[in-house]
Amino acid sequence: MLSLIGFATILIIVILLIKEKVSPVIAMVLIPLLGAFIAGFGFGEIGEYFNQGIEQVIDVAIMFIFAILFFGIMQDAGLFDPLINKMIVLSKGNIIAVSVATVLIAAVAQLDGSGASTFLITIPAMLPLYKRLNMNPYLLLLLIAGSASIMNMVPWAGPLGRSSSVLSVDVTELWYPLISIQVIGMVLMIGIAVFLGYREKRRIKEQFGNQGAAVASAAALEETAEATDTEGEQFSEAENTLARPKLIWVNAIIAIGVVALLVSGIIPAGFAFMIGLSIALPINYPKLKDQTERIKAHASNALTMATIILAAGSFLGILTGTGMLDAIAEDGVSVMPEAVGPYLHLVIGALGVPFDLLLSTDAYYFALLPVVEQIASGFGTGSLSTVYAMIIGNIVGTFVSPLAPAVWLALGLSGLEMGRHIKYSLPWLWGLSIVLLVIAVLIGVV
Repeated sequence: MLSLIGFATILIIVILLIKEKVSPVIAMVLIPLLGAFIAGFGFGEIGEYFNQGIEQVIDVAIMFIFAILFFGIMQDAGLFDPLINKMIVLSKGNIIAVSVATVLIAAVAQLDGSGASTFLITIPAMLPLYKRLNMNPYLLLLLIAGSASIMNMVPWAGPLGRSSSVLSVDVTELWYPLISIQVIGMVLMIGIAVFLGYREKRRIKEQFGNQGAAVASAAALEETAEATDTEGEQFSEAENTLARPKLIWVNAIIAIGVVALLVSGIIPAGFAFMIGLSIALPINYPKLKDQTERIKAHASNALTMATIILAAGSFLGILTGTGMLDAIAEDGVSVMPEAVGPYLHLVIGALGVPFDLLLSTDAYYFALLPVVEQIASGFGTGSLSTVYAMIIGNIVGTFVSPLAPAVWLALGLSGLEMGRHIKYSLPWLWGLSIVLLVIAVLIGVV
């Protein structure tokens, strides 16, 4: 009975999240509460399970709040602007170089863990260049999506935060083994950019001829130069006042120091970002009014993510405390073929990108991951192996999913269609995720 109630609870949450009927917070608070009542538990017991669940995720919630605020301030101050502008200037006119630069710019832009800001930075900067060079704009979306997804393995982004709250593991410790996967993934993305850039160069040559390609390249150079000259006119006065070009090296040192603290593990991740924010905010914006406005500007994203993590703590606390997850695992092990069980995490990981088209990020990590982890552990698979397989297999498809709001922002900015984006990008990103999963197995991460 417990396993049936637990399964029904998770299924209802997944359906609500897929259909976007309610906020994730509402689904992950009320549905488990109702399930616990049906299973015969009272308010007193449920309250204890809630406390246990919140204790597991509170550190992650704190980290998200201050990480999003910190990187938001770094973006406002213009820390990454010179690097991005330099890459655009160096790549203009060369199709292969433009492709590689797109991957690198997206990686830098994704450092704040926000897909929306990545598309807002990269698409307006690169799309005119793609159009002038007659390059396929869907290639732009593919390269941004793949690069940003790999960078999205950082601990202050969504997937690792969700996974750490499910496993009750420190998010930075969860991240360490994935650093090598990120490095390998970025190398592979650059390789894909070179290959597709070369293929795009051949297509343009065949379609427009050598003279047409040369004219397009010259026009791109001219347009980029004009855009650089008039760049100051394109930004509003408010945006100009936020940038702190004279403090770029100070901000770089602060950012490097925070990341170094994070990697060292000397202090909790949330405290590292709290310290970084407390130093960066008054240095860049000495006036109290400006500091308050900057916090307000990024508070929405920070609190939204934190509330989802806390709601997930309630959800996991109730399902664990009532024994529903254990019951699902035991019954799942009993009905699953013996030959499939030890490889369940690999099967789910290999299907991670297609799952991204069906399940939201919250449904994948908060509903599917706990069930797979419990069942796989019954066959002797370690919890970390399961979570790494599911993260690596799924995360590369983050920005090809119609369930990701940032993807619709990207399509709006570029004037492209979701169906064609999926058709163009899905085979490459799914293939990349499987290659990364195989590499993770070979090097012992999974």
